[in-house]
Amino acid sequence: MSFHTLAHPDLHDPVGGTSVPTLSGEQPSGLKSLPPRGGGFTLPLELALRHAGPRRVVVRGELVGPANAPLVIVAGGISAGRHVVGGRDGATPGWWDAQVGPGRAIDTRRLRVLAIDWLGADGALDVPLDSADQADAFAAVLDALAVRRARAFVGASYGAMVGLQFAARHGDRLDRLVAISGAHRAHPYASAWRALQRQCVALGRSEGAVSRGLALARQFAMLSYRTPEEFGARFDAPPTFEGNAARCAAEDYLAHCGQRYAARWTSTAFLRLSESIDLHRIDPADVRVPTTVVAIEEDRLVPLADLQQLVESLGAPATLRPLRSLFGHDAFLKEDAAIARLLREALAAAEGGAK
Repeated sequence: MSFHTLAHPDLHDPVGGTSVPTLSGEQPSGLKSLPPRGGGFTLPLELALRHAGPRRVVVRGELVGPANAPLVIVAGGISAGRHVVGGRDGATPGWWDAQVGPGRAIDTRRLRVLAIDWLGADGALDVPLDSADQADAFAAVLDALAVRRARAFVGASYGAMVGLQFAARHGDRLDRLVAISGAHRAHPYASAWRALQRQCVALGRSEGAVSRGLALARQFAMLSYRTPEEFGARFDAPPTFEGNAARCAAEDYLAHCGQRYAARWTSTAFLRLSESIDLHRIDPADVRVPTTVVAIEEDRLVPLADLQQLVESLGAPATLRPLRSLFGHDAFLKEDAAIARLLREALAAAEGGAK
């Protein structure tokens, strides 16, 4: 693996449209110029991607919390990005406000939180991407921050896969890994779900209906994220007629999820990041970092048996914490109290191990 920073004098945040601090190879600690509680940044890099070779990329991220506090990396699913915690005005909520923030399980009064947009999330990188590439991007950000070691890597879903890669590839830079609903490889059943989703997007592209293809792929994804039990509780109503066609009770919900997703994502970003999940694979024995693994018994994408096998095969002490949830794979976003309890427990263990 190899990477180095590239000088880049004028980068702009594509979401907000405003200039943000830029790191270069000449200023490895440039983020110290940000406000004490953090802010957004861009980091131009040349990374040796596992399947595509050396590429110039830009990592976009956010830091929240005191500059001198222990650093915790937080990463979610392929739809999650750098905005993990909302701003002070509350106008722009983060994707994990339930767990990250002042007084939350990941307490930004005493921890500094780092999150990034996944490589490929902007749709500009149309090459095969691997969880190893994302892990190396995090390591490069730590270099730019002049942070030798992170207190913890907390990853959920795809973020857990990347966390496992980070622990395997950069384990000397990490005190503890928390992996929620992510294993050492993609389960074949889950890969089959995603293959169908990618075919929906490819068909939409070929038919000039990209947004519709993306929306349909997202609807298929929602069925895999959640459980039959939840749908039974929420949508147990007889079909209604729309014109001369019957419409089941769940269709409006699925359509809303699909349309909202298609409005925010490009087809290239979806295809490459979906593919990246299926390319993920590590040898658990290469992970020599104390690890907490959280499994959801009803998860259809990451079965409990896979996470039991992972814990038994890791190269360091590991703890399995099973939960039950109607929300299946999405439990990390819905079971706030249970997830918070496990995060506090794991971070306390990380703090004790770091002393």
